[in-house]
Amino acid sequence: MSDGAVTALLIDWRAGDREALDQLIPLIADELRRLARHQMAGERPGHLLQPTALVNEAYLRLVDVQRVAWKDRAHFFAIAARLMRRILVEHARAQHADKRGGAHPPVTFDELVLGGPETPEQIVALDDALQALARTAARKSEVVELRYFGGLTVEETAHALAISAETVMRDWKFAKAWLLRELRGAPNRRA
Repeated sequence: MSDGAVTALLIDWRAGDREALDQLIPLIADELRRLARHQMAGERPGHLLQPTALVNEAYLRLVDVQRVAWKDRAHFFAIAARLMRRILVEHARAQHADKRGGAHPPVTFDELVLGGPETPEQIVALDDALQALARTAARKSEVVELRYFGGLTVEETAHALAISAETVMRDWKFAKAWLLRELRGAPNRRA
């Protein structure tokens, strides 16, 4: 798929051309499924959502997005990754709404990065920590979203955020250390 063709269709879609969306979907469908598989890789076996359902839910939310000024293909997939993460977090929060306010089992970012099983509690704890990071260091939080949740490479992340690859790596290292510290203290922070 040509990045230029995808970008042109995104811009046309943003301008209100519904036919552009119809042309865009076949070009991005495989990539969205790959992204969903990446998002679901750490989920426990028997998760109620499957990659196809995650793609469908993300698609429904994407077609309703009117405010995004799509820059290019990387920007689109960054937003898609963020939407998929939000869907998984919403699902995890709904599944364990009765435990809200209770202690969450300890989880470390390393376990999540290394592909350990993600329980709904771990997903919620990571989301809480990521939101806290976003309040103090928004770009570093975006780097984590794009790299960890979106599966983007360092170069793709740099392009999506319009920063250098070196800055991505510095932000990634900082964010990992920060999140590890937060997640190790997660059970103690809950009231």
